[in-house]
Amino acid sequence: MLKEVRMKRFISILFMSTCLVGAAEANDLRDTALEYFKPLPSTIPSVRDNPITPEKIDLGKALFFDPRLSASGVFSCYSCHNLTTGGDDNLETSIGHGWQIGPRNSPTVFNAVLNEAQFWDGRAEDLKEQAKGPIQAGVEMANTPENAIATLMSMPQYRDWFTAAFPGEGQPVTFDNMAKAIEAFEATLITPGPFDSFLNGNDDGLTPQAKDGLVLFIDKGCATCHSGVNVGGHGYYPFGLIEKPGAEILPPGDKGRFAVTETVDDEYVFRASPLRNVAVTAPYFHSGKVWDLKVAVQIMAESQLGEELTDGEAEAIVAFLESLTGKVPEVTVPVLPPETAETPRPTAELIR
Repeated sequence: MLKEVRMKRFISILFMSTCLVGAAEANDLRDTALEYFKPLPSTIPSVRDNPITPEKIDLGKALFFDPRLSASGVFSCYSCHNLTTGGDDNLETSIGHGWQIGPRNSPTVFNAVLNEAQFWDGRAEDLKEQAKGPIQAGVEMANTPENAIATLMSMPQYRDWFTAAFPGEGQPVTFDNMAKAIEAFEATLITPGPFDSFLNGNDDGLTPQAKDGLVLFIDKGCATCHSGVNVGGHGYYPFGLIEKPGAEILPPGDKGRFAVTETVDDEYVFRASPLRNVAVTAPYFHSGKVWDLKVAVQIMAESQLGEELTDGEAEAIVAFLESLTGKVPEVTVPVLPPETAETPRPTAELIR
C-alpha cells in the first residue's frame, strides 16, 4: 500500500514538473513572439480623421453591399470582398465591369484597417482612400463620383442615413463621406484567432506543430517582413529578394510599387502581405497564381530568404499560419433603400 502511494506521488510530481517545463517553454516562446507580433485589439480600432459611430457603421455596411454604386448596378465592394469566404473573392484576379478580368488578386478586407497602407502597391493611404478607388476604376465598378452621389441622393432613406451619420453637416451626402462610412464599417471586421489567444496568455492557444511553425517563422526570417499586429501589411519589399520567381508567378508587366513612385528601385516591389486568415484566402501573391499554401510558403522561403524548407518545416509553418484564421464577426445583410424614379439607371452598354 505504501509503495502504491509513493508511486502515485512520484507520478504526480513528474506530471507537475512536465507541465511546469511546458509552461515555461510556452512563456519563453510567447515572450519572443511578442517582440515581433501583437494580438488584435479587443475593440474597434480608431481611424484618422474619422470618428467611428454606430450610425456611420450601419451606413457603411449598406454602402459596402450596394451594387448600385457601380455603373452597371452589378458589382459592390462585397463582390470582391466576400465576408463568407475569407474577405476576398477566391479568384486569381478579380472580375469587374463588363466581366473584365483585373490585373491583381483581391486582398482580404478582414483586419485591413490595421494595414499601413492599402492595395498591393500601397497607393492608398487608408481605407477611406481605398474605398474610392474601385468605384472609379474602369476595370472594377466603372462609376464616377458624381453618378454615385446622384444615386445615393435619389433615395430618401440614404439621405436620412447620411444625415444621422454626419450630423451638423449642411450636405452630408458626399463622396468623401461615403468613403468614411465604408471605412467605419470595415474597421469592425476584426477576426481574433488562436494565435491571439496564445499571445494573450493561453498556452494551449497553439498546437505543438503550430508552435514549431512559429519558431521556424521567426528563426528563418519570415517575421522580418511579416510582423506586427497584422503579421504583415506594412513595409515594401522586392518580390524575389534572393531569387526572382518565374513569370508564371511574377508577371513581368506588373512592376508593383513602381507604378506609384516611378522609382527604378521600386520595380517589382510590393507591400508585405498581411497573413491573417491566409489559410482561407487562396490563391496567393498579387498574381494569384499559387493555390496551395505550403507551396506558397516554400516559394517565399526560396525567393525571399534563400532557404529550402523541408516538407516538415513547411508543414509546421502552415500549421502556424492556420492559427491566424480568426472568428468572423457576425454581419447581418442589410436591407437596402429602394430606388426611385430619380435613381440613375444602368444602360445596356454598361452591362454588356
